[in-house]
Amino acid sequence: MKTVRVIQREISLFSSFLILLVAMLGSVVLYGQDQSADKTLSPYFIVKGENPQVDKLPLQSTSAIVNIAGVIADVRISQVYKNEGVSPLEAIYVFPASTNAAVYAMEMTIGDRTIVAKIEEKNKAREDYEKAIKQGKRASLLEQKRPNVFQMNVGNIQPGDIVTVSLKYTELLIPESGTYSFVYPTVTGPRFTYDGGDKTGNTNQYNQPGYQQEGELPYYDFDIEIILAAGMPIQSINCPTHKTKVRYNSNSNAHIWLEELDGGNRDFILDYQLAGESIESGLLLYEHNDEKFFLMIVQPPKQINKEDIPPREYIFIVDVSGSMHGFPLETSKTLLRNLVVNLRPTDKFNVLLFAGSSGWLSKESVYATTENIENAMFTIERQRGGGSTMLLPALKKALNFPRTSRSLSRSFVIVTDGYVNIEKQAFDLIRNHANEANTFAFGIGSGVNRYIIEGLAHVGNGEPMIITKPAEAAEKAEKFRNYISNPVFTQINADFDGFEVYDVEPLSISDVLAERPVIIYGKYKGEPKGKVTISGYSGNYPYSISLDVNKEIVDEGNSAIRYLWARKRIQLLDDYRRLGNNESKEILELGLKYNLLTAYTSFVAIDTRKVKNNDGEMVTVEQVLPLPKGVSNHAVGVGYEMEISGVSKYKCKPMYALEVVEENIEADSSIDIIGQKKLVEAEMKKRLKHAKRECKIKSEITVNIYLDTKGKVTKVEISSFADEESEDCLKKKIQTWDFSKYMFDSELKFNIEL
Repeated sequence: MKTVRVIQREISLFSSFLILLVAMLGSVVLYGQDQSADKTLSPYFIVKGENPQVDKLPLQSTSAIVNIAGVIADVRISQVYKNEGVSPLEAIYVFPASTNAAVYAMEMTIGDRTIVAKIEEKNKAREDYEKAIKQGKRASLLEQKRPNVFQMNVGNIQPGDIVTVSLKYTELLIPESGTYSFVYPTVTGPRFTYDGGDKTGNTNQYNQPGYQQEGELPYYDFDIEIILAAGMPIQSINCPTHKTKVRYNSNSNAHIWLEELDGGNRDFILDYQLAGESIESGLLLYEHNDEKFFLMIVQPPKQINKEDIPPREYIFIVDVSGSMHGFPLETSKTLLRNLVVNLRPTDKFNVLLFAGSSGWLSKESVYATTENIENAMFTIERQRGGGSTMLLPALKKALNFPRTSRSLSRSFVIVTDGYVNIEKQAFDLIRNHANEANTFAFGIGSGVNRYIIEGLAHVGNGEPMIITKPAEAAEKAEKFRNYISNPVFTQINADFDGFEVYDVEPLSISDVLAERPVIIYGKYKGEPKGKVTISGYSGNYPYSISLDVNKEIVDEGNSAIRYLWARKRIQLLDDYRRLGNNESKEILELGLKYNLLTAYTSFVAIDTRKVKNNDGEMVTVEQVLPLPKGVSNHAVGVGYEMEISGVSKYKCKPMYALEVVEENIEADSSIDIIGQKKLVEAEMKKRLKHAKRECKIKSEITVNIYLDTKGKVTKVEISSFADEESEDCLKKKIQTWDFSKYMFDSELKFNIEL
């Protein structure tokens, strides 16, 4: 039987203050993840009650069936859970999805009952759900917490019930350089929560569960099956994230499935290419009642080489927080080396490293000479990762950084896993300064927060890039250089001649930096006729392409366009909206009309049949989730790890014009010691809880633990109890504990009661 673990965290306001204070010691002061850190977006259940050892609802499996027809993917997700306890349950189920997903249906099956959800205004849906629960009826509620984070509530689940929760969504697959990518998110790492939470006025907050230790495989099975009907001959299929098998039913149709069942700790990515050198431009049409929709896909011109590329200034904003410890940070170092060493000597650059605090490598940007690049990499290579993820202050510091020359075009390059909860604040900050620099965002890791990575690039007129393993760093760096040096298609305009269109999205078309098609959604009136011309500049030369609308046929198989148009409009109104701009009324109307999940609409399903024997009180248990593959325990740590990686601590060669700029703020060492003791004590309690379970100790115990100045356990005293074997087991485990990441002036004694 799979074990459900319950992790409790103790949050100390004092230690949070300490972290912020000590962070000001230097430009690169790193800590383990802040105690108030937000948790994962991965699927999980929280069941309300007081007996987690008896009542369980472990996730048995999660699966997806994906049908890809041309450029549109339709996905059905199924999560299977079993109530193995003795009491009825209310389950809270949170899961990630694509940032572009248009969720249009949901249902839940319990035994022989299938409950189909209907869309309602969010507050009314919750009221209906809570009323049904009080009446002893089974009910379910699906809400949006982030554009790519949803929450399911399922109430009055009886002992022995097997629950299958299913939802459907559709999304458009947009190729880049001839390669299509389908991404299915399975897990997102622990998020750092800023003090004050979400200041957007959004009340869609969600709690995060505990985690398994790094490297542990998920407790549940994961499966995915893809039916690919490309419409053109398939040239290649590749899955860089999971072991898969491929069977070709024809040269344009393939069936892909997994060879493993434990891949639920990283995003699933499927890449495929079609035969031929270019993607065909085209127009898709669909009619629904009194509305007519179109989707236009226009392939841009091929990139051309420019001989005279003007010098640029690059500001690299690099996350070195606790969640980046290990694989993500090492991947970032590989990426940065590829990016920096290929700058031209006429370019200038600087690096801002951030965790709980942030600091520049130089007081001003420096030329990309060999010596400056070597000095920069010397400092970057010393980072180990630790601390909270104060992205917003780092962005503000970067935006306020003075220019050495107004003639230099500036680009921000943000390198992070995106494990924060201030997406819209960050979008607003970048958007308000979009005329000062374009923004490129690199997401590092196997389960990054794609919402913020894609959003930063969107509002900053740049491009998002995801790197899931070090081997991809060189390729992505080369793509970045191509984007910067040579935009593919600029000053783009759309002209609709004789084709009566309205509600066109987007209203204006941004420059195309990658070899990615121009996508335009909209509605039209009357008969589909006329001509559409997309024009602009490729390099210094004009470029245009026209589509004859008369040749296109309205196809009932294009019904997804209706959902995709509405989702695109909602995305522009809400996902990347400015703070303070409230488009809730229009978004609500769109959600209700097009049956879509939004921030203001929810799916609710109520079973008219009352459950039998509903006298039991519903109980709670929290199921532990896996950390995303490659993410270390530092991302969840109860305390902080202090490591100063600036030149003030290490002896190193002179930095020439490149140096770590320190804040020169002194800290009270007595507060430092007290704060560290509190953090060590909290970590000891967490470890002791797991050790008691492993040694099968059920009674309350008191333990005295002695540490030397290096954080090593020198002595263990345990209150006596009958089972000597269990006591010996516990002592041996405690004696292996290592707290060397903390620093003390004298030996310490900790008294832990648990």
